[in-house]
Amino acid sequence: MRRRIRLLGTVLVVAGALTLVWALVVWQWQDPFTALYTKWRQHQLTGQYEKRVEAFRAPIAHASVAAERRSIAREARRYRLESKRGAPIGRIRVPRMGVNMILVNGTDHDTLKKGPGRDLRTFMPGENRLVYIAGHRTTYLAPFSHIDSLRTGDRVTLEVPYGTFIYSVTRHRIVKSTDLARLIRVEPRGAAAFNVSALAQSSGK
Repeated sequence: MRRRIRLLGTVLVVAGALTLVWALVVWQWQDPFTALYTKWRQHQLTGQYEKRVEAFRAPIAHASVAAERRSIAREARRYRLESKRGAPIGRIRVPRMGVNMILVNGTDHDTLKKGPGRDLRTFMPGENRLVYIAGHRTTYLAPFSHIDSLRTGDRVTLEVPYGTFIYSVTRHRIVKSTDLARLIRVEPRGAAAFNVSALAQSSGK
């Protein structure tokens, strides 16, 4: 009887140690199983987004800078209203973090499993309003795992069918999860009550 108890205790200790090692691996790098899922979805989304770009028709006025901005804002609004939850809407590139992924529409759980997502309460690039993007840090390819490495002046590029918009990071901070940050936000590893937020301004391009 004692031998069985000792054996059971040993099994539990080993299982606990393996669980801890797995948690540390996911914390330091990322969950390989969810990463495979997101890679597959990103591959699918790339094809879907390319079709959206090919089908998009947006005559942009170039008479003046003001007219061009108004024209872009109109197209951005139309694009936002036409885009469904979970659909690919563009591409996000953040060289400092090694991010080059399809951007999806929405920040619900199922949508963020596909990649970084735009919060539906905010706007599209070009509308001259708040753009709020969320992403995972430890699972589903962990696109924002290195958000802490962003430095002032780093570029964040958002490509959409009607234009390319370049933002420069101004600062980052930790805020409550109920707050909206400018451009990028992500929950710190192991925390659900606060967000690490990178604030960026348009470079006017």
